[in-house]
Amino acid sequence: MRFFKKKKIIVTHNGSFHADDIFACATLSLYFERENAPYTIVRTRDEQKIKNADIVVDVGGIHDESQECYDHHQSGGAGSRDNGIPYASFGLVWKKYGPLLSANSEIMNDIDRRIVQAIDAIDNGMSITEPVECGLYDYGIHGIVTAYQNTWKEAGQMEKQYTSFIFLVNFFKKILVRELERCQHRLDMMKLIEEIYQETQDKTVLEIPYHVGVGSLIQVLDKHKEVLFIVCRSNTNWKVLAMRKEACSFENRKALPKDWAGKRGEALQKITGVSDAVFCHNALFMAVSESKEGAHQLARLALRD
Repeated sequence: MRFFKKKKIIVTHNGSFHADDIFACATLSLYFERENAPYTIVRTRDEQKIKNADIVVDVGGIHDESQECYDHHQSGGAGSRDNGIPYASFGLVWKKYGPLLSANSEIMNDIDRRIVQAIDAIDNGMSITEPVECGLYDYGIHGIVTAYQNTWKEAGQMEKQYTSFIFLVNFFKKILVRELERCQHRLDMMKLIEEIYQETQDKTVLEIPYHVGVGSLIQVLDKHKEVLFIVCRSNTNWKVLAMRKEACSFENRKALPKDWAGKRGEALQKITGVSDAVFCHNALFMAVSESKEGAHQLARLALRD
């Protein structure tokens, strides 16, 4: 005997789409696919279709998680986070389904902070960045979404609009999958960094024998101010990284020597005496060598500068 799962009907509004309803539908799609549960997405404002839906996203004027209704356009909205950023449909859906997709609360909250909150803020008319010039803005997620909106020459082409919407849902679903994976890798790396810190005697220079991101370093070592440089892998090479003075600053605790700035190859080798030195960044936060030993030499020279 075969048992068939009832197909879930996800309803969101038709017309122009936005990052919040796209990501909300991407989250739901990812969840149901992982559950091997059939679903379909319907774009409509028809009240009867909204009423008959299993899940309603960004339309309908109701936020009620128990009824699987996730709208924020009603009077009074759908609440805000502790930092004041109000919920849009993505945030409401992520609050319910994020924990089901994430291995732990750290990953769920990290996705919310890095991706969801920015999308929710903009959809609610709140800016979290300050432009330096009118019309100059980060292309980012919202630029991608805008690129797939119907133009004035395509107005009324509903099938094209639906096809673009589904394309973006599937595209950003892949982004969510990748971000969930990256979050787990970052947590694993943070654990390794803390272990290395605890096991290292002279903590001014830490050797981390992996390709490590600046974000992970900052999250672990922001409180360990005695760490000045990191020696770590840089793909097939090695590099020395200057630790940032503060988490939200580009100022170094101790910069690399000024006369290294922008030097590369023989010029950097001549000025440092490090035979396999490759490059030093103009901002004096990073220098690369071919070997681990070369990177350690560069770090020791920087300490003495």
